[in-house]
Amino acid sequence: MAWRWRDGAFDAGRGSRYDIRAMEKHTVYLGLGANEPPAARRIAQAFEELGRIPGLVLDEASPIYRTEPQLYADQPWFSNQVARFFADASWEPVPLMQRLLELETALGRVRSTDPNLRYGPRAIDIDMLLFDDLVSDHPVCTLPHPRLKERAFWLVPLRDIAPDIAIQGTPVGTCLEAFRWFSDGDRIWQ
Repeated sequence: MAWRWRDGAFDAGRGSRYDIRAMEKHTVYLGLGANEPPAARRIAQAFEELGRIPGLVLDEASPIYRTEPQLYADQPWFSNQVARFFADASWEPVPLMQRLLELETALGRVRSTDPNLRYGPRAIDIDMLLFDDLVSDHPVCTLPHPRLKERAFWLVPLRDIAPDIAIQGTPVGTCLEAFRWFSDGDRIWQ
């Protein structure tokens, strides 16, 4: 389903409109990543499926970045993207995260039982980075994402769509100044 902003509402075509101004909503930032070919297509499929979740509406998405693997270097580079969604008031973080985990599995994500491969190759990864300004240490859904402030591959695209956002009081730009990373076009090294 392709959502387009038109006259103060998201239009899904075929006469379906969803007016976000009239709803109570949460702002949710998701990080999507993949490095199993075709990675960009896998991310596009994830967006298609996210568009089918009732009460979850895409607002804006960053460009896709090609990023160096973290902690497990012997694998292809990742494609990463951050998107801002509006979730209606019926959604809470844990049920939404459970839905995202189900979606990952449906899209081919297999979680290895080998702790050495925790950061290994993946068909798709959908991380909940932020849910409003909530802080949670729930085992299913830690918020903000526990490694968000350490990962340029999430912070750079997050800055693209929300340059003034702060993560637990720390501006996104300040988070990026706290560690070494560099970029060239759509590539990020850390």
